[in-house]
Amino acid sequence: MSDQTTLPMRGIGEEPPPFEHVIRELQGLVDRLESGNLPLEEALALYERGVKLANQGNTLLEGAERRVEELQKTLMGDDA
Repeated sequence: MSDQTTLPMRGIGEEPPPFEHVIRELQGLVDRLESGNLPLEEALALYERGVKLANQGNTLLEGAERRVEELQKTLMGDDA
């Protein structure tokens, strides 16, 4: 028996967690923008989408940080 911890596998067709989806889409946008082969209007639209995704990712990270802080309080016995 292995002592390695493994994460549960997602089912076929299951969506990735929202944060991972945001990061994947952002990376795709960056790749397209960095290619330099886009009309100005398309580049601006991609940039705008990227800003929205970055804000969404930041919100998700802030929520995760709050959850970790709450868990730490619970573990330390400081529920107040």
